[in-house]
Formats: sequence, structure tokens, C-alpha cells
Amino acid sequence: MQKPNVLVIMTDQQRWDTLGCYGNSVIETPNLDWLASEGTIFTNAYTPSPSCVPARASLLTGMDPWNTGVLGMGGGQGPMGGGFAHTLPGELSRAGYHTQGVGKMHFHPQRLLNGFHNTVLDESGRVESPGFVSDYKAWFDANKTGDYGITDHGIDWNSWMARPYHAPEFLHPTNWTVNRSIEFLEKRDPSRPFFLMTSFARPHSPYDAPSFYFDLYRGKKLPEPFMGDWAGRHNVPEDAAKPDAWRGVRSPEEIHRARAGYYGSIHHIDHQIGRLLFHLKKTGLLDETLIVFTSDHGDMLGDHHLWRKTYAYEGSSHIPLLVKLPGGGQETRLKKVEAPVVLQDLMPTLLEAAGAGIPDTVDGVSLLGLIRGEQAQRRFVHGEHSTCYAEEQEMQYVTDGEMKYIWFPRLNEEQLFDLRGDREETRDVSGCPEYREDLDMWRQRLIAVLESRNAGLTENGKLAPQAGRPYLVSPHYKKRMSLFRT
Repeated sequence: MQKPNVLVIMTDQQRWDTLGCYGNSVIETPNLDWLASEGTIFTNAYTPSPSCVPARASLLTGMDPWNTGVLGMGGGQGPMGGGFAHTLPGELSRAGYHTQGVGKMHFHPQRLLNGFHNTVLDESGRVESPGFVSDYKAWFDANKTGDYGITDHGIDWNSWMARPYHAPEFLHPTNWTVNRSIEFLEKRDPSRPFFLMTSFARPHSPYDAPSFYFDLYRGKKLPEPFMGDWAGRHNVPEDAAKPDAWRGVRSPEEIHRARAGYYGSIHHIDHQIGRLLFHLKKTGLLDETLIVFTSDHGDMLGDHHLWRKTYAYEGSSHIPLLVKLPGGGQETRLKKVEAPVVLQDLMPTLLEAAGAGIPDTVDGVSLLGLIRGEQAQRRFVHGEHSTCYAEEQEMQYVTDGEMKYIWFPRLNEEQLFDLRGDREETRDVSGCPEYREDLDMWRQRLIAVLESRNAGLTENGKLAPQAGRPYLVSPHYKKRMSLFRT
């Protein structure tokens, strides 16, 4: 049996509800909606840790954050690094695939391959290795039409501010990422199946869609931020005043502009993905290719007076996930899967589809059974993030896509949301008598996950408050990095 080609298309910081196929009637995503119609939509896909480095580590290895050793970005955490015994591109390389990563990888050192045969990088503004210049920046500087840089529009990488792109559209990193992906397809080894990871740096801020896309949404009525009856705690003017605020109230015009830039960025990405899909179709590769579309995490966009990511809330933790099988398998697949899934499920899914063995280190579960309509192998998923912007937002969460329980270890506070009728999480029902049994059940589920770590998160069968304690650090990180350096 011929091995399928594998294409993983990944956006950065795209929330689940920003595709037409997920019910958004405002945004235009015709190419991804078409891909969804040819494949399977996972309606309850979550990130195991909603920021770039830990989410990507889990996707790359198929492991939970505790086992990758990367529990977030911030307090006590380090870069992804190397030293993994098994990675998705590494295992596919061993299985005979020609592997290529294009765009944002967020490895450390930045030229680390982590199992790829080659990477062509857009690392946004990060220069974390001595002398590093990203391939995108080098290309931009060689092809720009004036005296300007990649962010001379004045908006930083984590800002809530937005404006149209300042340079000609052909210089935008979204276009560059697809150009380099098509270039790989044209120059790859034709005797081997390929694994291509096309990793966009947008719609992550800066919200700098080219003018056509920005203007299209600037004049539209866009969804307003969701606002919980509990969200007043995030109305902190001194935090809101910062250009890269993680919480606080901005004006309606500023919020609308941010959302217009964000929506425009996604529409722009969709058009460029269309170029990539058309190239596959034109060259006869589309039916031979398994295609995944997903994101590492979402973006709050002002929901509950919150910005950026790292939160357990839907805007930050709930991600899009589409899987299109190669031609010939479509008649046996479900169009929608409601079972809860996570990013670490992608590695075993793709390895199974490629006929490669799944390493014992993998914590994820292949999604091919769910696509075929088989029973789900898990009842809920778990996610977490370390202290990052402030100690109070360190969190742990568990959800099945119908209920969600959140625990804030350094506040020792909890929240419970009934997502069945409140996907927007506007009502915290943790204090409601009618949800007392649900609250206890979900709390016990989190305790069961954390007890096995023996890391001080539980004591005597209860959640243990973390205020004043050292930041949580996984022992797996230090062990892996020590092996990597030797």
C-alpha cells in the first residue's frame, strides 16, 4: 500500500470559532471550508497548553506537557530545545519520508531540526541564537522596495493594536510561507512521500493584515467580546494601559480594529492556503495527501477583558482541527467528531496513516478510529499553563467539550462552566447548588490527573494551594535537556 503524503497546515494563535465551517457567518474562509467538506471537523479540539512553545512541543512529540517538560512560557519554564527521543518529523523520516518545516518552528537553538531534514524559518522578531537571521527576514531585506523593516508599522508582536500591513502584500510573511512551501513541493525528492509542515506566523499579533483584508472587516459588524458575569476582576486600568496588555478594557473602536485585523489575517491566510491546495491539485498530489489544519492555541481578543493567550477559556484553549484523508477513504469517515481531542493526538494519527510504528513515549491517541466512527478512547482532556503574565493566571483545566473545570493553583480558586448552553463561558456555575455534584466530579478528575505527578499539586486527595511555593517544574525537562547537551 502506497504511503500517503502528509501536509500539516498550522496557524499561530487562531481561536476555534474563526472559520465558516465552525459556524462563523462573518469571516470568509472558503478554502478551509472546502477542506472541511472533504474531511472531518473536530468540534472539541483543545490545546494541552495555550501558548506557542508548550503546544508545539506536544504536537511535535505526541507527549503531554508534563512529559515534554514544557508547562508553559514564563515562571520556571525554559525553551523547547531538543533531546526528544521521538518526534513526528523524525519518525516519518525514519519511515522513508522527505520532511520539511516551513515558517514558525520556535525551536531552541533556532536552527535545531528536531527530526526534520530541513527547515526554512520565519521566527517573527525572535533572535535567540547568536547571529541568527531568519530566512524570511533575509528574504524580506533582499526584496523590499524601500527603507523599512518587517515591523516598521510600529505594532509589537503581542500587542492588541492593529493597522494594515505597511509594505507591499507580496512581502507579507503569510505569502512567503506559502511560496516556500510550494518551492519545497517543486524541489522535493519525487521518489519518496513527503511530510510538509506549513506553519504560519499569523494571525498571531501584530494584527497587520494587508489593506484589502483589513478594510474588508473594518467596515463589517464583527462579533462582540464575550463577557462573563465574573470578568470584572480583569478590569485593571494600569494593566490595560500597556501596549501588550494581557488584561484590561480598551475602547470599542480599539477592540473592533483588533478584531478586524485578526479576521483579515485569517482571510488572507485562507487565500494563501488556497494557492497551496491548488498547487497540490494541479500536480496530481491532492488525492494522495493527508491534510491536517490546526492551530497551536487561540486568542482572547478582549473576551472577559482578556488579551493574548495562556488561559483555559474557550477563546484561548479551544482550537480548530480539520483532517482530510487521502482519496479513497472519504466514504468511511464522519463529517464531524464531537469527542474531545488534543494536539498530541496528531503524531499517532499521522504515524498510523503512514504505516509507521507509534513510540511508547507518545501520550496521544490516533484520531483515525474516531474518523471511522469508533468509540472514543478518552472521556475528557487536560490542559495547563504555568505562571506567565501574573501568578494569578497559572491554571489547570479539564473538559469534555460539554463541561469545563478550571483551577487556579496560586489563588486556590475554581470555576465551572456548562458549555452545552454557555459556550461563551459567561456564567460561572461553580457556586450553584444544582451543579454541586458536577463540580465535585470534575474536581476529582483533575485530582486524578495531578496525583500521579507527585509534584505537590495534591495533598491527602485534595488540590493543594500553590501560593508562595516555587514555580512548578517538570523533572522531565531537566533530564531531557541534560541529554541534549551531552
